Amino acid sequence: MAFFLKFILISIILIWVFRVLIRMIFPAVLRNAFSNVQNQANANQQQRSSNSRPEGSISIDYMPKKEKKGNADKLGDFVDYEEVK
Repeated sequence: MAFFLKFILISIILIWVFRVLIRMIFPAVLRNAFSNVQNQANANQQQRSSNSRPEGSISIDYMPKKEKKGNADKLGDFVDYEEVK
């Protein structure tokens, strides 16, 4: 019986200590993670602003392939419709 009481008492103490440690450590870990994300976002924003082009300049990153307009058979059928309101 004494072993059982000792076990219960030690278990309660360990659970209490664990809860207190979690309440102290968890907010610090979250604060650290949020500050890392915020610093990373600020660094990305600064990098974008430093790479900005002067007003009026044009940059084309992607040019789609032009389709040949002479071969209308491959484009499919056109269906005329009226919009009903």
